[in-house]
Amino acid sequence: MAEPMSADFVIVGGGSSGCALAARLSADPACSVILLEAGNRDTSPYIHLPVAYYKTTGPNFTWGFETAPQKHQGDIRLPYAQARVIGGGSSINAQVYIRGNPQDFDGWRDTHGCTGWGYDDVLPYFKRAEGNQSLAGETHGIDGPLLVSDPSYVSPLSHAWIQACQEAGIPPNRDFNSGNQAGSGLYQVTNRAGRRSSAANCYLRPALKRPNLRVVTRAQARRVILENNRATGVEADIGGTARTIRANREVILTSGAIGTPKLLMLSGIGPAADLKAHGIDVVRDSPDIGRNLQDHLDIFLVYEVANANSYDKYKKLHWQAWAGMQFALFRSGPVTSNIVEAGGFWWSGPKEGLPDVQFHFLAGAGVDEGVPDIPGGAGCTLNAYLVRPKSRGTVTLRSARAGDHPVIDPNFLSHPDDLAGTIASIKLGRKIMEQDAISRYLVREHYPGAQTESDADLEAFVRKASRTGYHPSCTCRMGEDEASVVDTRLRVRGVEGLRIADASVMPQLVSGNTNATTIMIAERAADMILGNRMQMQGAA
Repeated sequence: MAEPMSADFVIVGGGSSGCALAARLSADPACSVILLEAGNRDTSPYIHLPVAYYKTTGPNFTWGFETAPQKHQGDIRLPYAQARVIGGGSSINAQVYIRGNPQDFDGWRDTHGCTGWGYDDVLPYFKRAEGNQSLAGETHGIDGPLLVSDPSYVSPLSHAWIQACQEAGIPPNRDFNSGNQAGSGLYQVTNRAGRRSSAANCYLRPALKRPNLRVVTRAQARRVILENNRATGVEADIGGTARTIRANREVILTSGAIGTPKLLMLSGIGPAADLKAHGIDVVRDSPDIGRNLQDHLDIFLVYEVANANSYDKYKKLHWQAWAGMQFALFRSGPVTSNIVEAGGFWWSGPKEGLPDVQFHFLAGAGVDEGVPDIPGGAGCTLNAYLVRPKSRGTVTLRSARAGDHPVIDPNFLSHPDDLAGTIASIKLGRKIMEQDAISRYLVREHYPGAQTESDADLEAFVRKASRTGYHPSCTCRMGEDEASVVDTRLRVRGVEGLRIADASVMPQLVSGNTNATTIMIAERAADMILGNRMQMQGAA
């Protein structure tokens, strides 16, 4: 018979928030913690080498999700990569360190009723998480576990793109996390000395020696165990065997904006009619679970590059050997690059309010599905997305079986403003790429190509080619109203001993990459659970 498993806190999901939360809670020797992760350990070198992130979006490290047919995109089904490995998104993402705009969090407080979650409230937690290599002061932390760095290697193309932005009227911005996002520049990244700064590396790994922390991989949660309206544990398949893991104090869900609502619904917490349709007994009718799905919708322009100025030259064996030797001898060179080196925030139209579009520039042609091969073999890519999309989607159950993928419907382009804004962002991106600083390196626009020029052509391109920005959120929204899924202390309404601490609790998507915000949520959750005041000394 298998040994019984129990702990004070059972955390379900070993992604960015789960790793951070497990480390913070287990820093208190009076607490015992079990962290469950459906995927494997992060042993692959592809995870840890910054340049190799594009190799981590396949079936070895992700769930293999795809969307429901997107009715505003010709019913196409889109790949929807979500991590299934220790470290979660922080183990497979492009390592861009962005927190969102301060007004995002003030909006959480003022518009969405999330008292205590304004920018002044969350900034200390961003700082506590952050160990910045070069920036300090009022908006940055220097002693936190998450290692944030300036890029250690930058392609000349990335510098040229930033200069092109300036020629197009977009000024430089040294620090997108200063409180002012507008401008262009090099992104700070979550890697250092040629190694990815995942939550697994920075938070969890230093904590593994603690006797009060146990990490269990290949543990697929089936349901939260509920007794007398209280969460008392989790039922999970561990290595093919059904096990019960008991929680003496709390079950905490950190499975992300897709996994967390799915697990809640499998446990009888969710929209009552949907649960009954799958034969699931209703424990708590919570209609907003799985609703309000928000995600950035990414569109990309690909250009053919002349004279081997692209990272694509490293597809050739002799260039690979040279890059490998640089890395092995000096921990430098292109292997230390995250490829997505440069970017910026600007207005797709009139300069009203906050910047509404974010760019990511890649000095390589990318490997996106549906993009035809470049004849010359070398290219660069400019990605763009609206940072505050208005379309809303859903996550619903496919069946009552835990092994079945949920139905994911981001409902992209359901709001007309998202279509118009995405077309405008393409026009702005093309304007940048036409500037002399970058155009001197280009042969032609490869995708979609110069023939795609009219608004009708651009609309067709957006509907056909736009894809997820990999930032799903908001499916278990936080609020003070009774319809919200969790209260402002992240406790699931109507159920004792159950909390959520991941991207699903965001009431609205932040303006930019989401990993830093997810870790901030975990940092706040740890203090709420332990009843701590702010501890500003950094990592425990």
